[in-house]
Amino acid sequence: MKKTIDIISVGEVLIDFIGHEVNTSINKTKDYHRFLGGSPTNVAVNAARLGLKSILVATCGQDGLGEYIIRKLKANNVITSQVRISETEPTSIIFVSKSTGTPDFIPYREADCQIEKFQIQDEILESAKIFHTTCFALSKNPARTTILESAKKAKSLGLQTSIDVNFSERIWPDREEAKFVLKEYLSTDPLVKLSLDDCFRLFAEEKTEEYIFEYFHALGASTICLTKGKDGVVLSDNTFGVFCQKAMVIPEIKDTTGAGDAFWTGFLYAQLLHKNFEETITIAQKLASIKLQNIGQLPNDINFKEELK
Repeated sequence: MKKTIDIISVGEVLIDFIGHEVNTSINKTKDYHRFLGGSPTNVAVNAARLGLKSILVATCGQDGLGEYIIRKLKANNVITSQVRISETEPTSIIFVSKSTGTPDFIPYREADCQIEKFQIQDEILESAKIFHTTCFALSKNPARTTILESAKKAKSLGLQTSIDVNFSERIWPDREEAKFVLKEYLSTDPLVKLSLDDCFRLFAEEKTEEYIFEYFHALGASTICLTKGKDGVVLSDNTFGVFCQKAMVIPEIKDTTGAGDAFWTGFLYAQLLHKNFEETITIAQKLASIKLQNIGQLPNDINFKEELK
């Protein structure tokens, strides 16, 4: 079958209410601005903005926020045919502090985890190149079972799987269960994105780069990309070895929310263009730097293909 879809992004769609004041705790934040959110959603939107064909598999509520989500997805040319509208659960929301570091957040989860198997038909998988999800999306059923089964099917059909290991104990309190589920997903040999913050939360202590890479390689992942904030990026690949790249200098960081998603969209975009890993990391950092200098989604007035050359 002809590959008409570049990326299937599966997981949480929600509303981010991001605080208006910078570097202020949530309990002191007075005003919030509404943004379309959810890591897989951000990847789907960013991919479409880069000219890729992206489809989002997710669930929102039959309410005003759900209507806002569908409207924003369509406005950004994301394929919404597999977004289910639940009549029983309201749209999930997250309150987020605006921060130049790792933001604080409070989740209120309802519809986002109600992803059912019928939303990912074999014909959709057969028409795609990359199957992407997140640790957040795997944290609850029925989404977890749906995603694991679909990822294995995707692998058997020749798709490249992908995961952002955005683990948080607030989303998934049982670390051992999370590790077990991640082991199952990593058996599909996905491209793996994680940060030092993710690793600290997952292991409940600091781990060396060597430990992190050995741990995830042992679970079946050939390519692991570790982001380190101001200390740059390190990638470990079973075939090509280890690559390090310094962080790009950013004049002013306005909002870190979604920067990791922008980075990973750039990474997947470059891989679809068959770039080598050094070029891939550079493109990923360029897209993340654009996001860091803008509040909310990526700006509308940029020629991304030109910027990411």
